[in-house]
Amino acid sequence: MSDRADCLVLFGATGDLAYKKLFPALHALEARGQLGIPVVGIAREGWTIERLCDRIRDSLRDAGVPDDDPATERLIASMRYVHGEYSDPATFDALAAVLSDVRLPVFYLAIPPGLFGDVVDALAHHGLTGTSRVVVEKPLGRDLPSARALNATLASELREDQIYRIDHFLGYEQVQNLLVARFGNSMLEPLWNRRYVSHVHIEMSESFGVDGRGAFYETVGCLRDVVQNHLLQLVCMLAMDPPVSLDADAIADEKMKVLRSIRPLTGESIVRGQYDGYREEPGVAPDSDVDTYCSLRFEIDSWRWAGVPFTIRAGKGMARTLTEAVVEYVAPPRQLFPDADGTFEPNRMRFRMKPDDLIELSMQVKQPGDRIVMETVDLSVHYSTRLGQPGPAAYERLLGDAIAGERRLFARGDLVEEQWRVIEPLLEDPPPVEPYWRGSMGPAGAARLLPPDLDDMLSTPHVPAAT
Repeated sequence: MSDRADCLVLFGATGDLAYKKLFPALHALEARGQLGIPVVGIAREGWTIERLCDRIRDSLRDAGVPDDDPATERLIASMRYVHGEYSDPATFDALAAVLSDVRLPVFYLAIPPGLFGDVVDALAHHGLTGTSRVVVEKPLGRDLPSARALNATLASELREDQIYRIDHFLGYEQVQNLLVARFGNSMLEPLWNRRYVSHVHIEMSESFGVDGRGAFYETVGCLRDVVQNHLLQLVCMLAMDPPVSLDADAIADEKMKVLRSIRPLTGESIVRGQYDGYREEPGVAPDSDVDTYCSLRFEIDSWRWAGVPFTIRAGKGMARTLTEAVVEYVAPPRQLFPDADGTFEPNRMRFRMKPDDLIELSMQVKQPGDRIVMETVDLSVHYSTRLGQPGPAAYERLLGDAIAGERRLFARGDLVEEQWRVIEPLLEDPPPVEPYWRGSMGPAGAARLLPPDLDDMLSTPHVPAAT
């Protein structure tokens, strides 16, 4: 871990991301005693420091923070403000003056990616990048060429270790727990391979639609929005070999091996869908071919995973909201109970992230009585009942890590490019979208890719009475 930063500079301080995510995250850090540095807001609108502080109070009020909260007052007292256009050198003259005594600033670019180059160039021209860290938000490109161009833009003035690319999905407590579950428990590793695993499925279904954000969604679609980044990262964490350490580069190296081992995808690897009613959303083209749903099936051609199908299902307007990864084990080599009543199901391990946090192992047991009656039971650890309060929210953790110089939860540039390379064939020649009813689990055509017992594989979210 590197030195701790002594100032945070927030570009786009008057934007929606700052209002909804960053100000509540900064407040949470301050409340836990983990901020304690000046925060400089910078934006193009002609605001004042008073108006910016009022917006911060409104943001925290909407987040449920009481008006008389002491951490709010400490955060407000730490705020500074610089006003100006990002293309105006005078803006960065003013910023340099504010940072005259700062040793290691963090620049958070909560602005459109098209402005990254101008801002980074201006920071470098004013001598502000030498010891800085720069945090950039997705989209980190919209295809492989644009991702490469963005990386080249950032690399023109920054070292790779100075660039912190955010994928907020990696900040979730449950996602991080995958590494601990896999590499902190010796009983799992011998079974985590093609000899014992028959299928791996990743689900990210959402019951809500685009909810008025149709104009934005028209520019991305499901494949770009969640599969290329969030879900491929989840594939890497499930399939990677143990890293030599918890160093950020060691983890990224193992993820790169997984991505490079994915067999080339074709139009037969994907089913794209669009829920009924999407084209009536404001900002959506009447003949839109944008996917609100994707199912993928692929293989990882490595010694560990050769022959094991991996499937992904992600979509909006689905029957339920559920994010989880399921590892299904092979059936026993011989059925010893051919006359047993009940239904035999393979063992499954589930890592559920939404709508609640759960790790669960499904096993077969015998019901009490004279006859052999098999029943599936779930051995589960539910975070809210077993482990107490949840960990920090994603943006709170990621902001804290950027300030502390911890890079494990941020994406490395070559890893981002490799994720785009994996899905590039699907972007270049996509099959047409298939319609599906809102409130269903996607188009009927997805059945050719997904396991027939998928509904049995997935859990039904509940809060168990005991753990």
